[in-house]
Amino acid sequence: MATLEIKDLRAGVTTDEGAKEILKGVNLTIRSGETHAIMGPNGSGKSTLSYAIAGHPKYEVTSGEVLLDGESVLDMTVDERARAGLFLAMQYPVEVPGVSMSNFLRTAATAVRGEAPKVRHWVKEVKDEMAKLEISAEFAERSVNEGFSGGEKKRHEILQLALLKPKIAILDETDSGLDVDALRVVSEGVNDYKASGEVGVMLITHYTRILRHITPDFVHVFADGRIVESGGKELADELEENGYVKYAGKAEPASV
Repeated sequence: MATLEIKDLRAGVTTDEGAKEILKGVNLTIRSGETHAIMGPNGSGKSTLSYAIAGHPKYEVTSGEVLLDGESVLDMTVDERARAGLFLAMQYPVEVPGVSMSNFLRTAATAVRGEAPKVRHWVKEVKDEMAKLEISAEFAERSVNEGFSGGEKKRHEILQLALLKPKIAILDETDSGLDVDALRVVSEGVNDYKASGEVGVMLITHYTRILRHITPDFVHVFADGRIVESGGKELADELEENGYVKYAGKAEPASV
């Protein structure tokens, strides 16, 4: 069982006008087997939360803690965080020309697992997971995300999730840009891995459509850099009906 604890996390960026605080005291605990949906309007800081946890150099953590099984994630390099069991599926996956998907995946798996996967078992493992996600075999030899559609990029993010087997998966707007078929396939991939009970999921989204496929245990409203309301799936239904207007400018953080 794994636990990710976020305690009074504050972080920001440096702009031409000076330092700008974006996260203003985030508190959240995610355990193995739990899915937490983070919902909120554009500009509320949801993606900043994911990048701060993952160690993006653009975002400076100014105070607070992020603990994975009691160890400070903030003291780790980006690759150390990945090896410790953190995974980030980005809203806009980057292209890596000249590096094939097959080489990228095996290199990543070797780094995370501490040894290179046995070739025979690895080939079968990759083929099985690609089949589940309806990814054509030809993609294995294409450069990482180069020329991929939005849906293809997101399927490959979930392929990485299935192969790297993290303790905590942060999915930043994985539903962005997906048509109904890609959304179904991607959601099934997340559910398939989640069924092991060994992963905690932070699912960042604007909309409830992905929550029709991936059922959250907890829903949190994110506004002005903090969690301002928490509840069950019924909270997502309320947001679908009424939007985020009532939470705009809410000053008091929720108890999580």
